[in-house]
Amino acid sequence: QAAATTTAISSGQPPTGKKKDRPCDACRRRKSRCVMHEGEKSCVLCQFHSQDCTFVQSPQPRTKRRLPTSDGAGTEEQNASKKRFVPLPFVQTRDSNSPASKDSNKSEPAKAQPVTVESYAQLKEPTLLRKTLGLEIGRHSRYVGPTSEYEECLIDLCPLDSENEYGLAHGGHFRRCGNGVTFLMYADQAASQIAVLDEIESVVAPHGPALVDLYFRVVHPAYPILAKRVFYEKYNRTYREFSPALLAAVYALALGWWEYDAGLVGSGAQRPDIEALDKLGAKALSDVMTRPKLSTVQAGLLLLQRQIPGAWTTTAQLVAVGHELGLYLDPTNWSIPDWEKGLRKRLAWALFMADKWGALTHGRPSLLHSTNWGVPLPTSSDFPDDPITPSTTPQPELDILLRGREHFCQMISLTTITSDILSAFFTLHSFASSTSISQILELAKPMQIRLRDWYAHLPDTLKMDTPTPAAPAPQLCTTGSLHLAYFTTEITLHRRILRTPIPDAYLRHICRSAAKTRLISALDFVNRLKPHHLHAFWPATAGKNFALIGTFGALLWATSSTGQEAEFYRARLMEYRWTLRVSARGAQWMEGAVGVLDSGIGKEQWEAWKARG
Repeated sequence: QAAATTTAISSGQPPTGKKKDRPCDACRRRKSRCVMHEGEKSCVLCQFHSQDCTFVQSPQPRTKRRLPTSDGAGTEEQNASKKRFVPLPFVQTRDSNSPASKDSNKSEPAKAQPVTVESYAQLKEPTLLRKTLGLEIGRHSRYVGPTSEYEECLIDLCPLDSENEYGLAHGGHFRRCGNGVTFLMYADQAASQIAVLDEIESVVAPHGPALVDLYFRVVHPAYPILAKRVFYEKYNRTYREFSPALLAAVYALALGWWEYDAGLVGSGAQRPDIEALDKLGAKALSDVMTRPKLSTVQAGLLLLQRQIPGAWTTTAQLVAVGHELGLYLDPTNWSIPDWEKGLRKRLAWALFMADKWGALTHGRPSLLHSTNWGVPLPTSSDFPDDPITPSTTPQPELDILLRGREHFCQMISLTTITSDILSAFFTLHSFASSTSISQILELAKPMQIRLRDWYAHLPDTLKMDTPTPAAPAPQLCTTGSLHLAYFTTEITLHRRILRTPIPDAYLRHICRSAAKTRLISALDFVNRLKPHHLHAFWPATAGKNFALIGTFGALLWATSSTGQEAEFYRARLMEYRWTLRVSARGAQWMEGAVGVLDSGIGKEQWEAWKARG
């Protein structure tokens, strides 16, 4: 028997009867559970990576784990984990009233054991996910539209069970969620994603929990497209309960603020491979498009923030997925959990903003239209993850929660104005019908009034000149992205005016003076950005918005009527280029704006303008 064992080891195969007792060499290196199905010669992970599954290396000696003593001492790793959170950019929010668990808003070490949840309805422990529609495990939903092959009056005749469902002959189920609102529920019928999830976790291990906390400190307050308590509930059970694309996206985004966690920096560990996460996330997103859930849209929107190639194509796919999920409908009266109603509204408006700003920055037709949009604006009840109680919430934390909600809601309000400007001035129909300057100005006036009113009614906490409240530690501030979006909307409107021939000299002077004022205001805004603005979370389109300010200045330069006027704009643009170059040292995503500026008003363009006379 000993000889047989020696032969087996030397051949790279597991000894007889030992498959369940020891992991293969690759799984040992990854510190992952080695799963070997009956009759297989390779484990799940080795099959996934298309590599040999060998059992050559000897197990490393185990060190006995030291439990904390009565005086609180423990291992270095345990003590380090306690120090993982430091309130550098944001104060960690806690929700002691979570029905899931007392510490549901704090991540525990992600579990590597094979925890499996077959159905949230069958889960014995308390959970927020019972009766969920968009995040059900093992099934996905598709909205039954008004012109589909299913007629509502016929669906009304179906005898629904206690879950408001009716089984169909082809294997799917109707699920009635409200009056005239029906979804088709289908089994996912997909290969297990555990191997992909384990691969994603292996990229960041053992820093996954710290990265999750970091994400919810930095990104989530101003971009609340996740259900925080639901995420922590699932994560504290096991990372294997997530969509791989979403898990990879959260980790990848959080890595951008690695230096803002003292525990991560102090550990001396090498930063995980963010490119590997991007690739795994992109592939996982592509794989799940045919069986969409809310997590599909969440993952896609977060991956867009990573400046992925083909961003507009991905946005178009996410809009289609949103239609499949019924995100353009009002879920207020649906028979789904209240937290999911709020999540659907927030996620729908985030998708709306991605569509509108993507259309603007890419020069494409918008894909979402007001005639097919019924989602109400979110209210305070749609943000249940962080209940604000002034009497018990520390002031710095309260400021962050209020500012984050206000930022998100104000960005939605501004984007509706941006959307109307795109519809009124930048469609094929508008180009064909609005040709005179008088028509353009008549259409522009109400838009300008709405923009002025929006800016005038900004809460004090979102104004650039409002000092940051005193806090026990420095805080990052996302206000800059909101103001950048405002200036981008303004200059987009003025670009349409400047492109229109203006025969009257006085009217041309008035229009150009107004445009000049907008440009100077935008340049002044960029000059006032501080490190706590630049290092905060910025949406993916921010880089192009900075570039559009330069493009607007270049348009004024190119249409100048005198050399003196042209020299003025050229000087301002050179100053702007220098500002961007300096700012990009702390925000590398701004470097693209410098390149756009160089290509628009370089030496060759300047010589061509002078030659034109």
